[in-house]
Formats: sequence, structure tokens, C-alpha cells
Amino acid sequence: MGQLAAFDVAVIGAGHAGVEAAVAAAKRGCKTALFTIALDQVGNMPCNPSIGGSAKGHLVREIDALGGVMGEAGDACCIQMRMLNLSKGVSVHSPRAQEDRRAYHTYIKKICENTTNLYLIQSEVCDIELDENQCVKGVLTRHGGRYSCKAAVICAGTFLNGMVYIGKIGESSGPDSCLPARYLSDSLAKHHIQLRRFKTGTPCRVHRRSIDFSKLQPQYGDPDPQPFSFLAERGSLRNDAVCYIANTNPETHRIIRENIGESPLYSGVIHGVGPRYCPSIEDKVIRFSERERHQIFVEPTGLQTDEMYLQGFSTSLPEFVQIQMMRSVTGFEHIEIMRPAYAIEYDCIDPICLHHTLGFRDFHGLYSAGQFNGTSGYEEAAAQGLIAGINASAYFLGEEQLELSRKSSYIGTLIDDLVTKGTQDPYRMMTARSEYRLSLRHSNADDRLTPIGRKYRLISDDRWAQFTAKMERIHHAIDQICATTVSPDTINTYLTELGTSELKQGVKLDALLRRPQVILHDITQFLKFDLNLRGEEPDEVSHRIKYAQYIARQDQQNEHLAHLEQIRLPQELDYVAVHGLSSEAIEKLTKLKPDNLAQASRISGVSPADVSIIMTWLKAGGYHG
Repeated sequence: MGQLAAFDVAVIGAGHAGVEAAVAAAKRGCKTALFTIALDQVGNMPCNPSIGGSAKGHLVREIDALGGVMGEAGDACCIQMRMLNLSKGVSVHSPRAQEDRRAYHTYIKKICENTTNLYLIQSEVCDIELDENQCVKGVLTRHGGRYSCKAAVICAGTFLNGMVYIGKIGESSGPDSCLPARYLSDSLAKHHIQLRRFKTGTPCRVHRRSIDFSKLQPQYGDPDPQPFSFLAERGSLRNDAVCYIANTNPETHRIIRENIGESPLYSGVIHGVGPRYCPSIEDKVIRFSERERHQIFVEPTGLQTDEMYLQGFSTSLPEFVQIQMMRSVTGFEHIEIMRPAYAIEYDCIDPICLHHTLGFRDFHGLYSAGQFNGTSGYEEAAAQGLIAGINASAYFLGEEQLELSRKSSYIGTLIDDLVTKGTQDPYRMMTARSEYRLSLRHSNADDRLTPIGRKYRLISDDRWAQFTAKMERIHHAIDQICATTVSPDTINTYLTELGTSELKQGVKLDALLRRPQVILHDITQFLKFDLNLRGEEPDEVSHRIKYAQYIARQDQQNEHLAHLEQIRLPQELDYVAVHGLSSEAIEKLTKLKPDNLAQASRISGVSPADVSIIMTWLKAGGYHG
């Protein structure tokens, strides 16, 4: 087999993980090949047409802070932006954008085409060549192509041996009726890489004209939306789309229960493990039988199409059941299906076979990212792809590999969870998974990660200059605030209007800012105190001051968690009796029976909050075995 071309890095798959991996490797100076089964699927959104969301928005901002492309593309193709969790603390505020999915694909593909050192190739990789020392030396394609390389990143997504199910009918397919990757699994098995089957699904797309929106609850974007990218200007986003909320009802649930035998999930046809936090509608109805309704989010897939996406209505039931249950929903009485919902089963690995670099433990120069590693979601995939691309190129260049700590980022938490705990079902990032979430705000992702992106040559000189100037302004403003004393005569009128207690003696301005009622913008205006801040910088200054004591307490608690190895857990402990544990934690702890709290903390699905609950319960004498 003749060699067609020589590359430094080969990336297999051009979804969200593959794109980040390939662009990062190419920007770092490596000649990089990005292989895809279909160029029309580069950066495709086969499921929900959105970027971000709870915790996922943090990942997008971290990707952007490191120099990745998802945030830039998400802003460019945004049709509605909202900040989620505003009723909670700022550490869990998360941006979420509705995207024009076709525009997003076009934008991402153009980035790839315009990136120096990056070569897009439409061809199916069927084999990875290794030498006698288990080092990567090339990839082979289905139609006889051979491309040499020193490092490779597998980003197969849900294509690997993909099987799509609608009812009990299954067919070999990738998402969106694309060809699956049929041959790479055999090569991986030949190299003794163990595979398993996971499952995910996507709801149907329906025609806009068939929905009675007057019966649905509208959901508008934010009036002043905040972009994902730290380079984007506030006010630069489009906010043209309106989303809606519908609800299932007892009649919908009756139709599902009466036809549950038609579901491949319940008839034993599908054996793959599905996502715990994004279950199908039939799973919701069976598992939560006491609930009379479930929300359905009706979302446009773009401004130039009438296809609407029904988030929360994922199913693998046959088409005739899909139309029955949808038409039972108020507002959907005359619904027209354009693309039926389906489930897809695919091959993936147990990520405990990986280092924190996302390199395979048993091979040299072989990395992997995305749903192939057992995760779900575009954002989790892109985050892994960026790290895998940085490290694949670092391997080729002989440079230091990047390992992000849990304390540094949600990306570090994600990877640590995967490679130390593994995952028994498709992993989804949540803020509760991080014990450092108070300091891992989406707003300070650049402070945490842009210096790392700069070190790995993903941050341009212009961007670095903007970043350093921003940090200087923030630090100078905090110094000014902490050095400024406010007297009772100066401020008591303002405090009285706020309904908070007056001062009896002078205090530093930072102490006043720690009061929940006091807002930085308002108090500086009242005092005629110019901090010379821009854009979102006043919010970040305020967050740092207000959160300082809580973060110090968080860090102190986390130092204590280092001693969890010493806290033994009796094998006969009944976790149901430990009030406050999540249902997933009870299930996993009862099954795996860890010997100590450190082992418990590394189990997928057992959050830091669960660990704290167990520790408090034990200290209070909850166990009497």
C-alpha cells in the first residue's frame, strides 16, 4: 500500500472533538490531517442545536480561554442567548446559546479550511499502524490510502459501528443518516483496546407551521446577552429566535406505556448504556411514573429553515407511536414530523485506559477524545479534543504534555473524573462534580487558563496584550477598593436607601461590597469613584471581592478532603439511611461498596456534596453497625 502523504498528527473524526484537536495541533505548528467520513458533517450538530448550558457553558468559556474555537463559532452563529441559573449564585451562572446549526457547520468548516497546516480529508480511517514499540506510525483508509504520522487522535463520536433504531428496526448508520465507521473497531480490537457499547438518542424535527404556538409558553433571549468568547464585544450577538415550552400530559404517558413493548430499549434490542441525565421520554415516563407531565423545549434549528427541535422528547419508539404521542400534547395536535426521532448505539472505550493527557497508557502517540471516551455532549467533546490536540502535538514536538488539575478548571475535573473513576454511562459535566466550583466561574476562565493557552502557542500576541491589560485593570481596581476607607457621613444615606445597616465608623470599601445588597456599579457611582473598568470587568471585580471568604473556606475544606483515605466505610453500611444523598450516589455506593471515602469520591456519580454528606453523617454517629 503506497503512502499518499506524510503528516505529523492525524485526527480521526471531524465532530466537535476532532475539530478542536486538529485546529490546536495545526496552530501549534504540526502538519495535521483531519479525516472525516463526510465533509458535510464537519462540526455538525446531530442532536440539539445549541451550545452551552448548565456547566457546559463553563466548558465553552474555558475552551475559548485556552484558544479553542467553539466559543467563537457559538457567538458567530448564535440566534438566541440566555444566562441560566440566574436565581442561584454566580458560580453556577452558565451561558447557553441557541445556534443556527447549518451556519455553525459552515463556520467551523471554514475555520478548518483557513487554518495553516490543517488538511481536511474526506476518507474513512480503518486502521492505525503501530510499530514494534507500540508507537503510532500511520493511519490507513478504507479505499487504500496510507498516511504516515507520529501521533493520532481518535474522535469517532457516535459513528463507530453505529446502529440507529426507530422502533425494533435497526440499521447500520451514523447520526443524521450518515455512513457509520464500520472498520476501525476491528483495528482497535487487534491492538487489544477493549470496546463497549453506549447509546444516545435525538428527538424528531417537526415543521414550524404544524405547531400552535399560542398554546405554548414563549422563552425569550436575554436583552443584553453575554458572548462566549472573551474577545467578543457585549451587544455583538444576534438574539432573533424565540423558543417555547410545551408539556406532556397523562394521555401522552398512556400512549407511551401502552406501546412500551415497541421500544427497542425495553424489548432487549438495544444493549448499549444510555445517558443518565438525558433519558428518553419513555424512560422518563417509566422511571418517574408519579409525574403527570414533562417539559418539552421547542427550539428552532436555524433562521433559514422551518425545522423545529423538540428537546426533552427523545425516543426510539416507532414512527406511528411518535406521531400519536406528540399529537396528544397541547399545541402539537396537528404536528408534522420532518425527521423521526431515533436512538443510536455505538462503540466507545472505558477511559480509565487513558492518562490525564488523554493519551493511551499502552501506546505512544495515540490519543482519544469525545464520545469515544464515554462522554455525552458537544461541549465535553470539544474540551477533550482541545487537550488531546495540544498533547498529540506536544508529543510530536517533544514538548511538555498538558495536564489540567481539578482546581484549575472544569476541563481538568472532566478529564480527572474520566481517567480515574471511569464512567458506567455517558458522562455529562455538572457544576456539582467540582469541589472547586466557587472559584471556577465562567467569568474568570481567561484568568485561569489563558496563560496556559499562551504557553502552548494558541493565544496570539494581540489577544495576549488585551488579556494582560484586562488583568492589570482588574487587579488595580481591587487594590483601589481595598485601600479606600468610607466614612459614615459619606455612605450612610446610600445604605439607608438600600435597607441595610448604617456605619458607625469608617470601613474599607471591600467590606461594604461583601454585603449582599451592595452593588459595585451603584456604590462607585454614588461615591463618584472611577475604577477605569470595561465591559464585564466590574462584575468580575465584584465577584472576586464578594466570594473571597467563601473561596478561602472552600480551599480549607478541600485540604481536609485529602485525608479521606483514613475515613473507613463499613461494607454493610446502608446508604439509603444517609439522608441527602443523590439517588445515583446511593445506587453506585451500594453496588461498589468502597472501603473509604477517598474511593467513594472517585466513583462516577458520587459528587463532592455526597462525600460531605457521608462524612458529616459518620461524624454525627449515623453508623451503629
